[in-house]
Order: sequence, then structure tokens, then C-alpha cells
Amino acid sequence: MQATITESLAADKAEDIVTLDLNGRASFADRMIIATGLADRQIAAMATHLTEKLHEIGIKRVQIEGATGTDWVLIDAGDIVIHLFKPDARDLYGLEKMWSADLDDPA
Repeated sequence: MQATITESLAADKAEDIVTLDLNGRASFADRMIIATGLADRQIAAMATHLTEKLHEIGIKRVQIEGATGTDWVLIDAGDIVIHLFKPDARDLYGLEKMWSADLDDPA
């Protein structure tokens, strides 16, 4: 499923695709994928295409939040949660920093 997601995002010209391993760190998902789109329409198209690709491989229970023209779209595909951001929103929320494995190590 992860390969399907990243391939779909890359085909839609998503930028800075990052995958974070959440195993043992979060109960809501095993992985988080974060990507950037430059415009609302691009992000909406990425979400639509991704949902179609997931349905094609048998993932039917896909939840989407924010697909109506916001700076951030969340796609819950069960074991993997996908965040699609415009650049400013991605910087603002800083999910990569929040979920970084570096934060688990006591300093």
C-alpha cells in the first residue's frame, strides 16, 4: 500500500514526499506520509487520485478530511495516514518534527 501511495503522489507532482514510521509510537497508524502540493486544485486532485488507487488495490474504507479547498488534506487509509499540505501549512504544523524519532531519544 505504501508504494501505491507514494507512486500516486509522485505521479501528481507532489513535492517533498516523506514517510514516517510510527510503529510502537502511535496507536492510530503504522506509518504517516506527508507531501506538499502547490495549489488547492493540485492537492484536491492528489487526494482524489490517491483514493481511486487505494480502491483499486482493495482499500475501501478511506476517510478524507479537508478536501474542500483548504491548505491541509488528511487521508486515513487505516494503517497509513496521509497528509497533503500547501507549503506554508506544512511549515506551520511541522508534523515531521512532531513525529521525529529523534524526539524519542532522551538527551
